[in-house]
Amino acid sequence: MMASEKEIFSLTGPTFLTSIDWNNSHHRRSVAASLVQGVYTMERDRQQNRHGPQALAMPWWQFFNFKLNQILVDNHDLSYFGAIYEFNVPYPYHSYPGQRPPQYVIAFRGTIKKPGNREQDFKLNLHFMLNNLNNSTRYLTGLESVREIAYRAGPENVWLAGHSLGASIALLIGRDMVKHTKMNLETYLFNPPFASLPIEKITNEKLRHGLRFASSVLTAGLAVATGGGNSNRGEDVFDVLSTWVPYLFLNPSDPICSEYVGYFEHREKMESMGAGRIGRLATKHSIGSIVRGKDCEAGHLIPCAYLSINLSPSQSFKEAHGIHQWRQDLQFNYKLFQYN
Repeated sequence: MMASEKEIFSLTGPTFLTSIDWNNSHHRRSVAASLVQGVYTMERDRQQNRHGPQALAMPWWQFFNFKLNQILVDNHDLSYFGAIYEFNVPYPYHSYPGQRPPQYVIAFRGTIKKPGNREQDFKLNLHFMLNNLNNSTRYLTGLESVREIAYRAGPENVWLAGHSLGASIALLIGRDMVKHTKMNLETYLFNPPFASLPIEKITNEKLRHGLRFASSVLTAGLAVATGGGNSNRGEDVFDVLSTWVPYLFLNPSDPICSEYVGYFEHREKMESMGAGRIGRLATKHSIGSIVRGKDCEAGHLIPCAYLSINLSPSQSFKEAHGIHQWRQDLQFNYKLFQYN
């Protein structure tokens, strides 16, 4: 079977980055996206029995001076779902002024809709929708690896990256590292899924805002009724997480991730209306997590983020949701959202 062009670095990789400026956010984004693509391509190499000169994955990390430290394997279907990359230059990096390259990057792929992958990948997507992805082998394996590396190398030397389902895993790991170890990892989340109806796709602004307002009031009311709105129950999770600002890369034409745009913008709008308390309370909860009980957290909800929104037109859902778009030179809208 012939390889897809998107798997071949020389055809679709950011080959223009012959010299990486680690102070340049566009360069860092392209590198992170390429390392995630490396995981996808490794899994396709495995599926297609491509070995040696026929294997296509290696250029996706070697071009940026990384080496493959470890492959993360799902013990249910034996697929490659993640990788640990190590920068080839010995640490510490005295020759890099300002922002330094990461010593390690842990990257996670998303769903592959091919035989041999789709059954387990779709099952994990369902776990995400039910807010129990944190019970999956992929999450637990990834978390164990990240903890070990972060303790050994220091959190300032470690990046997390993921696309789609892999972004959900990376987000959960990043959240838990902050909550339980107080370690903030630089995190790149490409097209992270948002477990909600895609209200952002509604073109009528008044209807869209009305639905969001009604949803916020309902969610906040349920949270208060079930004890989730009681601020005296110990340290607030969002206060703890507010020290961590992951990078979210979103395409408004992608219904899987576009709701993050509305999620953050609506909280700002509620503040401007004088309904900030309702907005902040609703922002911490989902109706699904409330219904499932006090021990069920909505793992996709975060207090802070640096949003990069791709303003370039997409011709299809596949293009809008694809990892390949984030390796290119794009037109972006940027916005930092913080939690007060």
